[in-house]
Amino acid sequence: MYTLLLVDDEERMLDLLELYLAPNGYRCVKRRSGAEAIDYLRRHHADLVLLDVMMPELDGWETCRRIRSFSNVPIMMVTARDETADIVQGLKIGADDYVTKPFDEAELLARIEAVLRRAAGGRSAIRAAGLVWDEEEHTVRYEDKPIALTPKEFAILGLLLKHPNQVFSRGQIIASLWGYLADMEERTVDSHMKNIREKLRKAGFPEDEYLRTVWGIGYKWSGRKP
Repeated sequence: MYTLLLVDDEERMLDLLELYLAPNGYRCVKRRSGAEAIDYLRRHHADLVLLDVMMPELDGWETCRRIRSFSNVPIMMVTARDETADIVQGLKIGADDYVTKPFDEAELLARIEAVLRRAAGGRSAIRAAGLVWDEEEHTVRYEDKPIALTPKEFAILGLLLKHPNQVFSRGQIIASLWGYLADMEERTVDSHMKNIREKLRKAGFPEDEYLRTVWGIGYKWSGRKP
């Protein structure tokens, strides 16, 4: 599930955006000022920011500039200002797209999907409830906090994430990662799983909701692949 940070000083607009987005599988975090949005991004992960331009104190342009000073999170400006100069300014300071109010729900959803695809850039990163497993960088993060896994722990977690809701027996996990001829006891998998659970839990990730033991069979990642 992708996390979208919605930033607008009008509560009604935040609620409207959430009404459009939540039923389509997006987790919405709402903030009513640029300062609140910046504070959130310094401490948490977001996959995309929908940022209003016309806000008091800290407007969307300045908020975008400050976010870009420490984060490359995709930013979509959402505003009633549709002058070409405003659109160009937003794109020049780091916005990835620009949507004007009033907007069509289908167009907004399509633009969000397009920005998220471009941000992925073909990289083999899997996201689930704030957890990011990145095969290219060989990293795991939860809300931008790194989780140090051994190579085998990383591989086991990736195997389960790539096949959500599929149950893997201990033998299948060994065969997938060590090979069919590997002379290894199945309890080795249990030991790795225990370590993965502890590390995820220590990072604050609710591992018990997603990393499930299927008694008598093996393990699975519960959820859908975003």
